[in-house]
Amino acid sequence: MSGNDVLQAVAYFVVLVVLAKPLGLFMARVYEGRPTFISRVLGPVERLFYRLCGIQPEEEMGWKQYALAVLLFSAAGVFVVYLLQRIQGVLPLDPQRFPAVAPDLSFNTAISFVTNTNWQNYGGESTMSYLTQMAALAVQNFASAAAGMAVLVALIRGFKRHSASTIGNFWTDMTRSVVYILLPLSVLYAFLLVSQGVVQSFDKYKTVALIQPVTYETPRLDVHGNPVKDAKGNPVMEKDRVMDQTIPLGPAASQVAIKQLGTNGGGFFNANSAHPLENPTPLSNFLECLAILLIPSALCLTFGDMVGDRRQGWALLIAMLLVLAPLTLVCTKAEQAGNPHFASMGIDQAASALQPGGNMEGKEVRNGIAGSTIWAAWTTAASNGSVNSMHDSYTALGGMIPMLLIQFGEVIFGGVGSGLYGMIIFAIITVFVAGLMVGRTPEYLGKKIEVFEMKMAAFVVLIVNGLIKTGTALAVSTKAGVAGISNPGPHGFSEVLYAFSSFAGNNGSAFAGLNGNSFFYNTIGGVLMFLGRFWVIIPVLAIAGSLAKKKHVPAGLGTLPTHTPLFVIFLIGVIVIVGALAFMPSLALGPIAEMFTH
Repeated sequence: MSGNDVLQAVAYFVVLVVLAKPLGLFMARVYEGRPTFISRVLGPVERLFYRLCGIQPEEEMGWKQYALAVLLFSAAGVFVVYLLQRIQGVLPLDPQRFPAVAPDLSFNTAISFVTNTNWQNYGGESTMSYLTQMAALAVQNFASAAAGMAVLVALIRGFKRHSASTIGNFWTDMTRSVVYILLPLSVLYAFLLVSQGVVQSFDKYKTVALIQPVTYETPRLDVHGNPVKDAKGNPVMEKDRVMDQTIPLGPAASQVAIKQLGTNGGGFFNANSAHPLENPTPLSNFLECLAILLIPSALCLTFGDMVGDRRQGWALLIAMLLVLAPLTLVCTKAEQAGNPHFASMGIDQAASALQPGGNMEGKEVRNGIAGSTIWAAWTTAASNGSVNSMHDSYTALGGMIPMLLIQFGEVIFGGVGSGLYGMIIFAIITVFVAGLMVGRTPEYLGKKIEVFEMKMAAFVVLIVNGLIKTGTALAVSTKAGVAGISNPGPHGFSEVLYAFSSFAGNNGSAFAGLNGNSFFYNTIGGVLMFLGRFWVIIPVLAIAGSLAKKKHVPAGLGTLPTHTPLFVIFLIGVIVIVGALAFMPSLALGPIAEMFTH
């Protein structure tokens, strides 16, 4: 790696850790109802919202009532997003006059944004009106992120409380997540992005003259649209000249801000964060990539502060960093090594004097290899579907790293809220395994981990694994699934495996190369996104309810300390064994086979 690449990576990690602590402690104050430096300004907004919606913030919920609220709120979100897409053609703020979105695509997109997945089988600038982008998609970027954060807070209360039958109020947790955390950060980020050139406009698309017109050959067509052929049967070519280009506009900066901060990832434009109007400069690239992990990392410190032992939060954060940092390095080194077949043919892979070699296919020159691979690793670690390069164009090993990070279970940071409650589930499994090794009832944060908690934890881990493998098997064994594969062999299998990992893991990024906009993939993808989200949330809330009822158990001589380096290493081992090794046979058929055959 060059000095510049090392500097980029170090800068990202240092700034992330520095910002995590103050933000994490701030969020702990918000969720505990303590005053903050913005309470005087936003407190009246919070109270007004409660009055308008008839919410009694002091009324607590049991875990079943809390889970029902999550499901009802999400179901309403699916209905609204679906409806807005289906009738967007008759609604305002549609300067390009886009028609209604197809039913199967509307179904897929609605579930995608409500589940914080943001998988996109469409091009935003050619499919969605400004109103749909804002009222449907951007609103769900806030709502789905806040729902994940609320579930995490409910689980934390399960550890904190004892002999209690309630775990908080979902509507209160949701409101505080949006009013005090997501909205202020998004406004700040939107202004920063606009300063870098990210577009924020309601104007129609603009047509501009090209500085350098492009001339190319295209087959001549007859009146029926069929290619005209000469006497020898060859297509007759004619020259065409492009003199202008249409520039898409829209309120992008506001949506880009929350798509990154909320680990949503849905791009305003089809090229996502590789688009020059969505991510135009090195500074915007730094800010957007930093935003991907900002709240997930800070929530680790929120967890530690709320349970009364900040060391617990640091232990989980360090475990995440110890997994992510080396995998980011492997991905970067694999791409910098380039394509060995090009090297053997004497082809120079350097993109420019500033990009001295390596695999630059599918990457923006302005971002370079390090700026692309850091993003690729972080976005898949964080359950964020945004991309600034094409993962399908990565080398076999480089492309396997983002896929592997999803298959860890989206617990290496993961989505806002969802990643940390997934990591806590792995911590519960870790103390259970440790308890078996020493013949003692396992404890975590003063609560005994018993049969019910382990059944729910096992369900959380196994359901996502099962959904990914079942979906992949169905796709590669049916005509409808195979029809979407554009690349034969191991690489095509990797595209399918990555897609279903992204569906069930609620990540949303795509390997690309797979035609996902079909009835088969829209439908099965939507179902898997829904199950991958809510079949995890319900057992997590069940664990929260069970723990809240238990008494606090004082630490004894046989209690495993869960803030030490030993526990961190043990936790990482469990994640690797349960997460990564479960997919090793599948990876062997895809990226590993490709690595050894090409």
